[in-house]
Amino acid sequence: MKVRASLRSLKNKPGAKVVRRRGKVFVINTLNPRGKARQG
Repeated sequence: MKVRASLRSLKNKPGAKVVRRRGKVFVINTLNPRGKARQG
């Protein structure tokens, strides 16, 4: 999982979902599991 300052490039990929957990913003990609990232 990558820690990013901006998730804009990852959330535009197909299969990506933006989820808020424990005050952090996560991107979870069901089609490409390497596209996981968190912000904050």
